[in-house]
Amino acid sequence: MASVLSYESLVHAVAGAVGSMTAMTVFFPLDTARLRLQVDEKRKSKTTHMVLLEIIKEEGLLAPYRGWFPVISSLCCSNFVYFYTFNSLKAVWVKGQHSTTGKDLVVGFVAGVVNVLLTTPLWVVNTRLKLQGAKFRNEDIVPTNYNGVIGECLLDAFHQIIRDEGILALWNGTFPSLLLVFNPAIQFMFYEGLKRQLLKKRMKLSSLDVFVIGAIAKAIATTVTYPLQTVQSILRFGHHRLNPENRTLGSLRNILYLLHQRVRRFGIMGLYKGLEAKLLQTVLTAALMFLVYEKLTAATFTVMGLKSARKR
Repeated sequence: MASVLSYESLVHAVAGAVGSMTAMTVFFPLDTARLRLQVDEKRKSKTTHMVLLEIIKEEGLLAPYRGWFPVISSLCCSNFVYFYTFNSLKAVWVKGQHSTTGKDLVVGFVAGVVNVLLTTPLWVVNTRLKLQGAKFRNEDIVPTNYNGVIGECLLDAFHQIIRDEGILALWNGTFPSLLLVFNPAIQFMFYEGLKRQLLKKRMKLSSLDVFVIGAIAKAIATTVTYPLQTVQSILRFGHHRLNPENRTLGSLRNILYLLHQRVRRFGIMGLYKGLEAKLLQTVLTAALMFLVYEKLTAATFTVMGLKSARKR
């Protein structure tokens, strides 16, 4: 219990949350382009920069940052939960010994499940808010309309979803999200593994080392799991026409139905529509996030006169 409630786990959680918020703010427009490419199937522009230019031209200069506050709020909570759970479980399991790739994968998977179950409602709401006011090419999409500014709009979105679709709609896309816990699990497995290999050759990692291994780890995880991320975005938005025989959002049947429809209409590469924007955004975001995370944890432990008890 002491390891779970330790000061070290709290430091890692706060540093992870701050790092992710910083990185997402810098690269947020790329995430906006990625989401449009995933959800709006009939958009003709295929490249990230062309989609961003279209959005700015049709919806205004600040449109690429639409939904920034709910995304940052969700990301802060999500990464706090993930980093806290990951580091607490690792401290309990490893107990001062060297970790292994297998242990990193298992701990990352469990931390991901806990994170998904606790924070999915936040991600459902911020997906709706990011797409509010968007100009879609796909006539099957029903636009969203939430009132108020920032906090008020967030609360109104929660209220409308519960009122119109039921409270379980807040967990739309949970099933693919649970499958997608392999994404951060794979990411952390490669990140921790590459980090251990580099630390065998040198005493300390440079900023460039952390940035590069963070980018490599995220690129691998994103490419492997991207088709499921596309389905996850569609289900979270919740305004597409789904399989009429099964309206249960997030069920295995609808996941397979959406994957099949995507392949039938756009070919196998349709599963990877928006991957360029996703890789550009997530790889750069993850690399910067890990850099801020490592520097912040190291600085905090130094200022407090403490040393991280967990050997990586």
